[in-house]
Amino acid sequence: MAKRRRVVVTGLGVVVPNGIGKDEFWKANVEGVSAVSLITSFDTSDYATKMAAEIRDFDPSKYLSGKLLDTTDRFTHLALVAAQLAIEDSGMILEKEDKNSIGVYIGSGFGGMFFYESQFLEVYQNSVGKTSPFDVPRDAIRKIKPWSVPRITPNAPASQISIQYGLLGPNITISTACSASNHALGLAAQLIELQKADVILAGGTEAPITPLTFGGFNNLRVMSRRSDNAREASRPFDKERDGFVMGEGAALLVLEELSHARSRNANIYAELVGYGSTSGGYHMVAPAPSGEDVVRAMQLALDDAEVNPEDVDYINAHGTSTKANDKVETDAIKQLFKRRAYELPISSTKSMIGHLIGASGAAEAVASVLAIQDNIAPPTINYASPDPECDLNYVPNRAQERKIDIVLSNSFGFGSNNATLVFRRFAE
Repeated sequence: MAKRRRVVVTGLGVVVPNGIGKDEFWKANVEGVSAVSLITSFDTSDYATKMAAEIRDFDPSKYLSGKLLDTTDRFTHLALVAAQLAIEDSGMILEKEDKNSIGVYIGSGFGGMFFYESQFLEVYQNSVGKTSPFDVPRDAIRKIKPWSVPRITPNAPASQISIQYGLLGPNITISTACSASNHALGLAAQLIELQKADVILAGGTEAPITPLTFGGFNNLRVMSRRSDNAREASRPFDKERDGFVMGEGAALLVLEELSHARSRNANIYAELVGYGSTSGGYHMVAPAPSGEDVVRAMQLALDDAEVNPEDVDYINAHGTSTKANDKVETDAIKQLFKRRAYELPISSTKSMIGHLIGASGAAEAVASVLAIQDNIAPPTINYASPDPECDLNYVPNRAQERKIDIVLSNSFGFGSNNATLVFRRFAE
């Protein structure tokens, strides 16, 4: 059996609520800056939850042409900009590369909800008083824009990135809810290992802060209702946590085969060495209480990386700030790491940028890579009341400086699916 090829991270592109670009994002993470505030993009008067982590200073027209802006949705805008930033950061000159060996793997849970909902509401308003919601007047049908379908499909970001840069390798979209971008990164790495590609832009994108999508989560009662103190609402592992805070954003990593990266003298941030994926087979929303599926995902990732639990220096937790998830993840870490669990720094960057759904794992992968680079475990902010059931070192409120060579990063999604990645400091 041929020795599998090594996969390294050579570029980082981030567009998230507390920073555009890896430097701004990482500075905000280390300093514990919350990007959560009251929603401004639509009226939340009738919602129990009135806050989210929106990207306030994002102007896609600074990066994208008018035609591209008009024919793509916000989640595609975010991904295209993240791709541009990642490619620039990698130093790769695409015109000199074999584009047949460069692919795109993107995770997204929802697709183009901004445009979809605006079209839906426009048609609905023209159908009021009809006997059926599907009894749509002819005039309303004529107003449906012809670019509706390619604009809202979940694979639009991966496809548009491939089209804009002329990338001819695999163009794949993963839609596994909150674990989507971890799956995208793990599967992309496997493709490179198996000599099916040399470079893949991999990560995730999501723009779910829209009236209907947000309303659905609001009525599911999984989001925090601490709107009177929005910046402190996302509080993973804290005893007073009452739900997650929704966010939006995109993050892409340039994954590259080692010899290819060396041939162009690329800067190497870290090596992606492990990927584990499991299902709890339990529930569409709630995690399996035993946490056995989470333990298996982490163990599979460690086995893939050929490292032991005692070798891990930091865990970037899924840490959503919901009662059930945080307890199950804590219990699973204890089961796998045993006494070592109490020594490990564990933090959730969702405390600062909220839950980016399908893009969350990718943003957390960037944080994991930069944690290795700078030997800093970012904090879990808003941690005020210790929970007896969540009693580990969650890096409360302040970043911790320590030697970090190996990071384990968890993502768990609705539908009872899990994906864990392992990053390691690069060494020849």
